[in-house]
Amino acid sequence: MAPGAIDLGAEAEQLTAALVALDSVNPGLVPGAAGEAGVVQHLRSRLAASGFETTVHHPAGHPDRPSLLAVGPAGPPGPTVVLTGHVDTVGVAGMDDPFVPRVDGHRMTGRGAADMKGGVAGLVVAAEELARRGAPGRVVLALVADEEDASLGTETVLAALPGLDLHPDVALLAEPTGLARTTSLRGYALVEVRFTGRAAHSSQPAEGVNAVAHLGRLLAAVEDRDRALVPSGGSLMVTVVRGGESPFVLAQHAEAVVERRTVPGEDPAGALAEVQVLLDRLRADDPSVTATARPVVARAPWRLDGSGPAADLADALDAALGDASPADPLDAPYWVEAPLWQEAGVPTVVCGPGGGGLHAADEWLDLRQLRAFTTAVVAAVESWTVGCGH
Repeated sequence: MAPGAIDLGAEAEQLTAALVALDSVNPGLVPGAAGEAGVVQHLRSRLAASGFETTVHHPAGHPDRPSLLAVGPAGPPGPTVVLTGHVDTVGVAGMDDPFVPRVDGHRMTGRGAADMKGGVAGLVVAAEELARRGAPGRVVLALVADEEDASLGTETVLAALPGLDLHPDVALLAEPTGLARTTSLRGYALVEVRFTGRAAHSSQPAEGVNAVAHLGRLLAAVEDRDRALVPSGGSLMVTVVRGGESPFVLAQHAEAVVERRTVPGEDPAGALAEVQVLLDRLRADDPSVTATARPVVARAPWRLDGSGPAADLADALDAALGDASPADPLDAPYWVEAPLWQEAGVPTVVCGPGGGGLHAADEWLDLRQLRAFTTAVVAAVESWTVGCGH
């Protein structure tokens, strides 16, 4: 390392530890939880001291759910690159000292270490180094709230970009992929189904209609449909059920939440129609079935662009990571916020340092991956912006 040079990996490790020590459990998942304000304030102070212009953005009706936009100093003419990640975490049930980062060899444990305060720290340190080097164009950090629940933070930040005269050319989302180049994500949709029956004493079932029995038939129909979807990579399942009020009484009401996972090329909004088909079949078999279905949320699947800014930046990141990146790309079975950026017209790359125990009591971050990622982001963004020829 040259005299006076900064050890970017060590800097990212220190920042990760500082972020893990700040409770940012999502209050949408755990009522009364701390939320993202402490992390946002910490990062805002740091980035302002590094010469970034910082603004904080809150979703309407949620003044306690901040997201941070930090715009680096403009270098020579070039593209605008967004480096983005979420600062909220899931809950800490079953964890001992979840906000005490501990390092054992190449692992750092603590809530959020891998998902995704390590990735956020790597992006922040890389952005500061790019600003110091005067890289072409402009680097923007979008560090958002609420990814683990309803994506209020990213939606708010995307709505704020035009007003700040920010028009990103590409985005890098540092979710914990184990440094793998992510080529696709599955989308999802949730549909809530409500059955209405007629209460009666269980000793005289002919006088009533058992909503729970109808719910049971839906469970079987969903499983049959799921088996048919396996070859496509999609899935259909029931994840929540409720029904019945009392023993010895036929259930007057029963509810279920049906989850549809979609693959690129499928429209998640079609999940409602898919569930309606199943309900129509139940009604055809038993006219006493009374049910309604309503969509709760739908998120689109995503595929990495085959060419253009995102593909080029992904190539540059692969080259910079070298042997640290897995040979095989990742077709992720889960969803992250890349489709929101893509739908807003910002081509997006998904790659970040990983570990294990995500959402579990033994969450850990691979510090070797964090170090490799941080330096690779600097090299990849710098080479990509220079190669753009703006």
